[in-house]
Amino acid sequence: KELAEEMSKTFLEIVLAPSFSEEALAVFAKKKNLRLLYVIAEDKSKLDIRRIRGGLLIQAIDRGALDDCDLKVVTKLQPDETAWQDLRFAWTIAKHTKSNTIVLAKEGRSTGIGVGQVSRIWAAEQAIEHAGTSVTGSALASDAFFPFDDVVRLAASHGVTSVICPGGSKRDDEVIAACDELGISMVFTGMRHFRH
Repeated sequence: KELAEEMSKTFLEIVLAPSFSEEALAVFAKKKNLRLLYVIAEDKSKLDIRRIRGGLLIQAIDRGALDDCDLKVVTKLQPDETAWQDLRFAWTIAKHTKSNTIVLAKEGRSTGIGVGQVSRIWAAEQAIEHAGTSVTGSALASDAFFPFDDVVRLAASHGVTSVICPGGSKRDDEVIAACDELGISMVFTGMRHFRH
């Protein structure tokens, strides 16, 4: 009931949940045009199959979680507790967006997301544009490594303070050095997210 009351304070069109208490249903019934959907069962399949023109795209479902990662701070600057929270949140959002994504997060919310771009720098530019003035002090997550230091330099110029990514580029040392130069903390997860 308490969660339903809190959720009802904002505009909602759909709420998905495995179940709803009678009290929550009564609260939600007061909202106009709200759809409540029951999530019946967890998907236990191991493959994600999508139809594409002329065939199928079959890939393993990304079930990797941040708790499964061996997180490694690779810069001189360590993330503070607030940065850790924002890094974790941004990483989770990045997992659920189209690959070649850059996510900016601050104070427990996403501030900018750039997804599905051919170039990581384009995704960063898109995320920064969406974030506007909220980019300052944000954490940045990338679902893949950085092939160059351009994204961290761009992010730093807009006030991003911490970065999380898988690592694994031939130029990791250059990217880490740029973060050290710019006063940004960087964390490697060792895990790549991949979603198409």
